[in-house]
Amino acid sequence: MDSVLPDPLRVLLPSAFLVEEPVRVHFDIVDLRLFVHIAELGNLTRGAQRAALSPAAASSRLKSLESQLRSRLFYRDPRGLTLTSAGEMLLRHARVILRQIEHVKSDFSVHSDGATGHIRMFANTTSITEVLPEVLARFMSERPGVTVDLQERNTREVVRGILDGSADLGLIAGPAPASTLQSLCFSTDRLVLATPFVHPTNGRSEMRFEETLEFPHIGLQGSTLDLFLTQTVNQLNQTLNVRVMMSSFEAMCRMIEAGVGVGIVPESAARRLARSMRLNLIPLSDAWAFRERQVLFRDIDALPGCARVFLNLLVHRQEPAGTPEGRT
Repeated sequence: MDSVLPDPLRVLLPSAFLVEEPVRVHFDIVDLRLFVHIAELGNLTRGAQRAALSPAAASSRLKSLESQLRSRLFYRDPRGLTLTSAGEMLLRHARVILRQIEHVKSDFSVHSDGATGHIRMFANTTSITEVLPEVLARFMSERPGVTVDLQERNTREVVRGILDGSADLGLIAGPAPASTLQSLCFSTDRLVLATPFVHPTNGRSEMRFEETLEFPHIGLQGSTLDLFLTQTVNQLNQTLNVRVMMSSFEAMCRMIEAGVGVGIVPESAARRLARSMRLNLIPLSDAWAFRERQVLFRDIDALPGCARVFLNLLVHRQEPAGTPEGRT
């Protein structure tokens, strides 16, 4: 008969950890936080410092955890620690468990109406520059007790962050990779070709992407959009002549305005930047040029109250006045 330990968390781990008999593991939240810190830092001493433990205590806890799981969690070498496959699996579960504990604390705090708490969001570039400033400004002014950790990521990183519990909400543009995540559409946008004010394409009402390939392009470095356009060019058996890669839409459009090349830009960003730059904007006629912006999450019922309030504000917000064709 199992002895009942006074630890605050008792977990029956999934079948991947089973060895002959079900592995019943008794450990506390300190073990989980310590494990996550060590995994993220790749170093036991620094992980122990972040968890406010001595290296000796951290080493003892880690060994006990590996013994209970009957699994090696880290590969150890002179450069530090790297996760084993079992360690990667435990990291996914640990992040989810720790975030849910924080959500429970938030929902059962003095204010349980979403007025306090913490939200971690991963978002693509366009969502950060074109949508979130106004939404976050309103949300945080109404709920000064909520803190938000917003990080810019490409679509692949956003999806991975939601799946492994690193973030509560993820904002992307275009179709989401197949996954078990839930999603809601919060706006639509269209890709356009941005050109210098004087350019051979002047007067065109729209263009196919393939027609733009005769001109040198300005790209957005490390973006999901850049990866998508590269894949599209490959499918066309064509070559994309990228003259220079920039780190933001504003920098791209400055280069375009100066005549360095042309670029594919979301219409919302392009129209905002065209107010202060001499640019021509030509909508792309390709079907894929129309894109939905989606917010991703694991389970809406498992989100903290403040995240559900933000989600409702994001999805039901009013479009800015003068937005063309209702797009943002």
